[in-house]
Amino acid sequence: MKNKLTVGILYGGKSAEHEVSLQSAKNVTDAIDREKYEPVLIKIDKNGNWGLPLEDLAKDQAIVDVVFPILHGPLGEDGTVQGLLKLSDIPFVGAGVAASAVCMDKDIMKRLLRETGLPIVKFRLLHSGEKFPAYKEISAELGSPVFIKPANMGSSVGISKVNNEDQFLPALNNAFEYDSKIMIEEFIPGRELECSVLGSGSQIETSVVGEIKPSHEFYSYDAKYIDEEGAELIIPAQISTETTKRVQELAVAAFKTLCCDGLARVDFFLKEDGSVIINEVNTMPGFTRISMYPKLWEASGLSYTRLIDRLIELALERFEKEKKLKTSV
Repeated sequence: MKNKLTVGILYGGKSAEHEVSLQSAKNVTDAIDREKYEPVLIKIDKNGNWGLPLEDLAKDQAIVDVVFPILHGPLGEDGTVQGLLKLSDIPFVGAGVAASAVCMDKDIMKRLLRETGLPIVKFRLLHSGEKFPAYKEISAELGSPVFIKPANMGSSVGISKVNNEDQFLPALNNAFEYDSKIMIEEFIPGRELECSVLGSGSQIETSVVGEIKPSHEFYSYDAKYIDEEGAELIIPAQISTETTKRVQELAVAAFKTLCCDGLARVDFFLKEDGSVIINEVNTMPGFTRISMYPKLWEASGLSYTRLIDRLIELALERFEKEKKLKTSV
């Protein structure tokens, strides 16, 4: 009689964040409770080839009971894999198709947050093929400096901080290497805060709030994953009780607005006047032992191993609820 659940650890992916996923997958595999779960590693290489055929994952083959898709960025965190697993009738950890797609696309995400009345940074959208605006025009609209980033990417890949006209065109071209739609955003002077969210439906919890102090000009890919001294993580953040409560309330509001499920990390700016602005929402944030999402939960009393356990429980609970829904009249 089977007494362990088989968990497919899906990692890698055809994304610029491939290496980040490898780190996350290794840490999850090392920390997962082996008395409850049997991990099966399923790698997607950079060409999109799977380590196991999809038919081998199907429930009638009994290869896996649930999938933990530790994939970051496009073709993994954007709803594509989530849709594939849903069509295959396989439970999976994290946000569903809609929330994954919406949160991956910073343009759509920010417009939905704005529609709900939640505070966001000012931005301008630019599509591939459009005439580039002059830096003078952008600085008049959004101020200077500005951030330029691909609309669909994470881990600070393709992001540039632009301080003058000479940096503007190279930054636009760099961002367009990763996406056909890019964001030009105002620079918010202030502190960078992050809050982890866990749960589903009406049962949503928030972690303590953490602060990131980059030693680089901003929290770049190198600062996150290459330079060991790229940033200082302060957990909990040294902020007032009122600000902590405000960040946690906004994190839950963003989580609900974007129809998230399971987990998300919500990133904020704390302005000099004390107001809080939502930067973005990540539905599958970095999940290594030193990543902010699990570290915030650890500081809140939830261990890395128990966090993995809870996420799998949430995935199975959602799957059972969805099975009871009618699919025909």
